[in-house]
Amino acid sequence: MLKIIVPTIMMLPAMWLSKNHMMWTNTITCSLLTNIFMLLVLYLPNNSCNVSQTFLSDPLTSPLLMLTAWLLPLMIMATQQHLYNNSTPRKKLYLSMLILLQISLIMTFSATELVLFYILFETTLIPTLIIITRWGYQPERLNAGSYFLFYTLAGSLPLLITLLYYLSTLGSLNMLMMTVNTKQMLPSWTDNITWLGCMMAFMVKMPLYGLHLWLPKAHVEAPIAGSMVLAAVLLKLGGYGMMRVTPMLDPVTEKMSYPFLILSLWGMVMTSSICLRQADLKSLIAYSSVSHMALVILAILIQTPWSLTGAMTLMIAHGLTSSLLFCLANSNYERIHSRTMMFTRGLQALFPLLALWWLLANLANLALPPTINLIGELLTILASFSWSNFTIMFTGSNMLITALYSLHMFTSTQRGSLTYSTSNVKPLFTRENMLMLMHMAPMLLLILNPQTTMGVTP
Repeated sequence: MLKIIVPTIMMLPAMWLSKNHMMWTNTITCSLLTNIFMLLVLYLPNNSCNVSQTFLSDPLTSPLLMLTAWLLPLMIMATQQHLYNNSTPRKKLYLSMLILLQISLIMTFSATELVLFYILFETTLIPTLIIITRWGYQPERLNAGSYFLFYTLAGSLPLLITLLYYLSTLGSLNMLMMTVNTKQMLPSWTDNITWLGCMMAFMVKMPLYGLHLWLPKAHVEAPIAGSMVLAAVLLKLGGYGMMRVTPMLDPVTEKMSYPFLILSLWGMVMTSSICLRQADLKSLIAYSSVSHMALVILAILIQTPWSLTGAMTLMIAHGLTSSLLFCLANSNYERIHSRTMMFTRGLQALFPLLALWWLLANLANLALPPTINLIGELLTILASFSWSNFTIMFTGSNMLITALYSLHMFTSTQRGSLTYSTSNVKPLFTRENMLMLMHMAPMLLLILNPQTTMGVTP
């Protein structure tokens, strides 16, 4: 893993020592070169990178590592317009925060010890919080940052206590050893509470319906790079953590998961319905993330090979799709200076190519065949149907409402007559078209080989 972590760390001095006019070019070039190393992890997950005992990659982490690495150049490209009027030290500080976040995410996904994983899991909070509170759009960004921090911290502290308890009883929390030396948990009150302590941190991060109130606030107030990394990678930390911790918690998961399964089934329908009446574009995309993550929680808690494969595929598909939607929302915002969908009507007449990107993003969001979104949703829905026939009511309703709000989002931003706010707008830049293409290209290529994203499959 050092061949990935060290080049990512070296991007910091490369960026700070670059000349002002070469800063963006050098940083994007370095991050794209790091992606080439990351391809080794994706195609040789078991033998090329398992040299270290501290950091390793396996089929579960490699798709998430690739997604994390691929997102950094896209975030840098997306933020150039947002930082246009900032001084050079502020631009460099912003890029430093993005690179530090990238480093902490790569180390979190590849950590072998659960205590180290917890420390790095919490480390990702700091750059994200600084990005939201320092470069956010609105005065409410401090409120959004404190929501984000305290929700995550309150959920994470029981996890630390539980991990230390397990460390004293098992002697080691190495993920490689846990399959060998895990003791069977007994169905007692103590074990039920430790199960809750382990899972709550990840359910807040996903987020589970009822614990999701920090997410729309953080998304709405964050700058574009903050929204992209929140939707694409930081939510996946919760799913990845749940997949890693559940083998240690058997067989209590089977009994304890029922309330959370019901909550996620109910939550996916409720948050999809909330999307239908959102006026704010970023808020709508944020609530759609909660709806998709509810499906991932459902799949992980069912714990069958099909459901875990579906959850992994859905996480990768959602990461690319939601990041693309936030980029498109940002392109609208930079021209109209409003996130209210009522003011962005009729943009198809001005920007036909942008309308094409919107159409493709919305079709991917509603899981149109043959996208990997459909593969992920089908696997999770089939797995949940095999677990209980009753779930088809909720998952079917969710798919229907997802299609409704995706088409509503497309028609309300692209169709209709132009409003007065669209009288003096800038044309679409090549940089933005390249940004959308770099989101769509992996989604279209993964249709050819979806097994790359399936994680737990051999």
